[in-house]
Amino acid sequence: MCSIPVFNTNMTRTSVPREALLARTLVELADTLVADFDVVELLTRLTDRCVEVLDVAAAGLMLAGPDGELRVMASSSEAMRVLELFELQAKEGPCLDCYRSGKPIVDHDLAMPSSRWPRFAAETLAAGFHSVQALPMRLRGTVIGALNLFHVETGEMSKADVDGAQALADVATIAILQHRASLEAQVLNQQLHHALNSRIVIEQAKGMVAERSGLNMEQSFSALRTYARNHNRRLVEVAEAVIAGSLAPSALGSAPRVAPAPSEPT
Repeated sequence: MCSIPVFNTNMTRTSVPREALLARTLVELADTLVADFDVVELLTRLTDRCVEVLDVAAAGLMLAGPDGELRVMASSSEAMRVLELFELQAKEGPCLDCYRSGKPIVDHDLAMPSSRWPRFAAETLAAGFHSVQALPMRLRGTVIGALNLFHVETGEMSKADVDGAQALADVATIAILQHRASLEAQVLNQQLHHALNSRIVIEQAKGMVAERSGLNMEQSFSALRTYARNHNRRLVEVAEAVIAGSLAPSALGSAPRVAPAPSEPT
């Protein structure tokens, strides 16, 4: 079992098994599922822990924006950040292929002439990295980004490290998607609340117009709508103006009156 040196609260050097540190990291990331959190801090912690827990030299993470284009969100080092920016500028590299395919992408030896990303490979080698693996940030059919893992040596990551990295990426993905869903639900609730309040205001205005103009409720509503359309205003704004007294019901214009229904013979 591999151990990783860390410092306790007394600054005493201790050794923590890699599996224990990975489990601790998963718990820390899972905490964001039930509490408000900073997305950038979450992703920065993820890349830092990949370097601490896994056999990788550097880690970076890209997320897709609303336009579907990837953006650099977190990097474990400045060299890693520069490489990821170059990847986006050159429009070639493992993160891009991973995000587009939704599948892990591996290059065991970037120095090989057959590398699929010649410009990116040259930059990566110049930075001192010789192999790379990208893992999708994916939940079921939704891919929101990719995690880039760089190695100084050539070769393939161990299955345990790949599984650990994917687990970290999966937990972060769930946290981000839940955060987005929460924000969307808040927006929807605000929209529904606004719609309900608007409807109450419109009903009040209809009643005032009906009372002061001698129209029935249907005619009053039609008058409000016609005025709003003719003056390029929102219906609720016209209703609020009527209630506030800044728009007189008589200014809405005449509406065809509906004759009262004949009374039933007794």
